[in-house]
Amino acid sequence: MSSQPAPRFPWNLIASRRYRWATGASIFTVVVFFFTLRNFELFTQRGPLFHTTVDVDWSRFAYTQYVTNSEYLCNSVMFFEALHRLSSRADRVMMYPSRMLESDDDRSSDARLLIKARDEFQVKLVPITVQHRNNADATWADSFTKLLAFNQTQYSRVLSIDSDSILLQDMDELFLLPPAPVAMPRAYWLYPDKEILSSQVVLIQPSEVEFARIMDRVNSASNDDYDMEIVNYLYRNNALVLPHRPYDILTGEFRGDNHTKYLGSDVEAWDPAAVYNEAKLVHFSDWPLPKPWLPTPDDLRLKSQPKYFKKKRKEVCN
Repeated sequence: MSSQPAPRFPWNLIASRRYRWATGASIFTVVVFFFTLRNFELFTQRGPLFHTTVDVDWSRFAYTQYVTNSEYLCNSVMFFEALHRLSSRADRVMMYPSRMLESDDDRSSDARLLIKARDEFQVKLVPITVQHRNNADATWADSFTKLLAFNQTQYSRVLSIDSDSILLQDMDELFLLPPAPVAMPRAYWLYPDKEILSSQVVLIQPSEVEFARIMDRVNSASNDDYDMEIVNYLYRNNALVLPHRPYDILTGEFRGDNHTKYLGSDVEAWDPAAVYNEAKLVHFSDWPLPKPWLPTPDDLRLKSQPKYFKKKRKEVCN
């Protein structure tokens, strides 16, 4: 029985344009399917991407706030409640006047709130001495207390946020920014007339050296110098600048007429709902309106209501 020659593989087929096209299309389809599936898995997970793809020791980081009186204590507890509700992973630190909590048996309203923050929202309580200036405006007399955050050297990074604000989303991603002694957003409402940084949100790498610099400047400060002036004097030219969108917006922005400074553009249309939805922190600052926990005269409230809805209604309905 004669042996038949083995069939030869048609190598000329591989060289054909049609085969190369078909092979390439098949590979492309597989690659697209893989990345589509991978992206679907990532984007359907809740929370920022780094929460699931980066191994982070969150105990190295902390949100910090300082309180100097009962009104701001309540605000701070509300802030930490928001962090707890939003499942923020970083530690939470509240610096408070030591007189507010003598022991767990203390029955005062201040003590009750401090214990609530500690037990329900996992806040670490740090008793301090308030840095008070007798010759300063009452609004800012205790503002130097904020700068004690530079001395929280048990952490690699702390995020100091003023308590007269409302937190809408966590800011955990800021802890993973490139190293810098200080990171702050610009005071956009003053820019470009005054190119200064806002101390409402300050990302700090605590250190004994930086704290010593801070205290030296505090001790030589003039009567018109407050926390914002101190940090700008030391860090304005070398701080890492955070975008104010979405990390720092004033409540007064929502009733203003010109939003170019916040938007950073004279082309983008103002959409208050979209701006609110993107914002992570809203700071209560809307002179002459008082803070929202203080009574507001009806005439001032009516006079200060945002004009956007009225303007939009007129544009649409004429």
